[in-house]
Amino acid sequence: MGEIRQEKSGFTAWTDRHAELWKFMKFLLAGGGSNMVELAVHMLLLNTVFAALTVEPVTAHFLNLIGITSKGYLYTYMISTTVGYTIAFILNRKITFNADANPAVSMMLYAVMVLFTIFANGWIGSAMTTWARENDLTGNLCDMAIKVIGMLIPMLWTYPCNRFLIHRKKKRL
Repeated sequence: MGEIRQEKSGFTAWTDRHAELWKFMKFLLAGGGSNMVELAVHMLLLNTVFAALTVEPVTAHFLNLIGITSKGYLYTYMISTTVGYTIAFILNRKITFNADANPAVSMMLYAVMVLFTIFANGWIGSAMTTWARENDLTGNLCDMAIKVIGMLIPMLWTYPCNRFLIHRKKKRL
């Protein structure tokens, strides 16, 4: 009997031919979606829930080094960043990379990457904020632009970490 061959749609055929590019595009979409949620949570909390706490200073030197100078910003940053990274982890594990490696190991590696990213991003954000203030670029729009740029820069190391270390597929024997 003859073999029945089913043709793939143009899009499916394209994603099969360009699997690595397609993974990167899905990573960008997942990251963009989680960043939009993170940014919305950040701006909402900063301007409403924790607005009154933005005048209360944080005295922990290591937090000041990464640009966290008020309790309002600290709480806003912790919550919005946790929300954003949690969404990104789930989307990338399930959709982008279809990972089946040990989830506990993946979470541990992800936590290490996130901690590095937070401190690197905090330092980068602090440097950008200092530059913006020195050039009289202040206000919500500038804060939002700095936040967006600060969220884009870590992609230089987060994609390779997610792709090759954190969200792996088990090798088939």
